[in-house]
Amino acid sequence: MELAWYFYPLFFLAGLLAGIINTLAGNGSVFTLSLLLFTGMPAGLANGTNRLGGFVQCLVSVITFRKAEKFKPLLKESLWLMIPTILGTVFGANSAIQVSDEFLTKVIGYLMIFTLAIVLLKPKKWLIETAERKDNKSILNFIIFFAIGWYAGFIQMGMGILFLASLVLISKYSIIDANFIKIIICAALLFPALFIYMYNDQIVWLPALSLSLGQGLGGWFATKFTLENKKSSLWVRRLLIVMISLAIVKLFNLHEYIF
Repeated sequence: MELAWYFYPLFFLAGLLAGIINTLAGNGSVFTLSLLLFTGMPAGLANGTNRLGGFVQCLVSVITFRKAEKFKPLLKESLWLMIPTILGTVFGANSAIQVSDEFLTKVIGYLMIFTLAIVLLKPKKWLIETAERKDNKSILNFIIFFAIGWYAGFIQMGMGILFLASLVLISKYSIIDANFIKIIICAALLFPALFIYMYNDQIVWLPALSLSLGQGLGGWFATKFTLENKKSSLWVRRLLIVMISLAIVKLFNLHEYIF
């Protein structure tokens, strides 16, 4: 489909903002996906077009992060979590399990409310150091990350917040370590989903490339900020509060009552 020229700088800016937000917290797709839909692009095409930028952003972040001392240990620990996540993503992208959009929206919305309550009422839970562990392999982790992977393959919007919540609250990682594991896993899981959307011709390439340029730059900047700023965990938590709140507004259509 053909779009007016002025949409492409907007795609880049939306991608830049999404790249920073996705890397530090999550739900940056609220900007990119909303802009794609605003152009008149059908929801299916917008959903597929939105995938390329997310993959590029995660890939750039991983490449930027790989020189850090924590990279190899966290990469090793994330490998087990990749397995159920990628399996879930393939199922989600193929819509193998039929769930109505309305039901899924409500479930995710209530999860966001629960997560926001914990972020606000239990701030210390989000500022912990990574717990020492012998093994993070468990049936509970497998089920949780399969479910998140399915959701990521099906919709993607908000998956970063779900990853962070699971890694911090259940797996007991610090929010910074959880963020890096999230990025590593997302880089791996977005590829099979992207391939499926490519195979089914569900990507409009020029908007996708414009978004990718912005998201790649945003991912690089946010990763450098996290590695170099000693107070980055506080900023990540603050941004997380903002993005979860926006997700709740979007999922429950609260903006209709506000405006």
